[in-house]
Amino acid sequence: MSGASRGITRAEVMVKWDPSPAGEPSRDVDIIAGVFGKGDPFGAPVYVVHPGRRSPDGTVTVKRESRTGQGFGYDEVMAFEFDRMSSDYVRVVVGVAVQQPGGTRTLGQAGNPRVRVAQGYDELVPERELGEVAGSLSATVGEFTRDGAGPWTFAASVRGFDADPEEFARVMGRRAA
Repeated sequence: MSGASRGITRAEVMVKWDPSPAGEPSRDVDIIAGVFGKGDPFGAPVYVVHPGRRSPDGTVTVKRESRTGQGFGYDEVMAFEFDRMSSDYVRVVVGVAVQQPGGTRTLGQAGNPRVRVAQGYDELVPERELGEVAGSLSATVGEFTRDGAGPWTFAASVRGFDADPEEFARVMGRRAA
């Protein structure tokens, strides 16, 4: 739980999308987070978390991962434990990227991806579609920030990128042009 002075202590970012119609290749949308240090909060991430890779200290993990969008509820869920995160980290940018096996697929072609951000039962961002970045290959959905060792806050910020998951992980934290 978080009080007014404690900020966000733990949160989850959830993504879901519609599976491909029968006979078509599977749709795979990955959730990706870049963690940035206080020395360069808009530069290269100190580390990146995505399906198959958690943070070195275990404070950012993928709790659920789907490669097809099939199943109940959210297809991918990433958990954040800000109350355990080192004070060396001041910014965490979260986004989604469409896997690109055998061709190029935009978010608009990836089965209506939707995102939700929550802290326990409290919604920081109610479920929303990503229609404004439908022509992009990847997009940020928001960022958690803090001043020094102060409390963490969240700001929704949807911004599209024409970058595959690997490139997206490198550029997702840069300032908007």
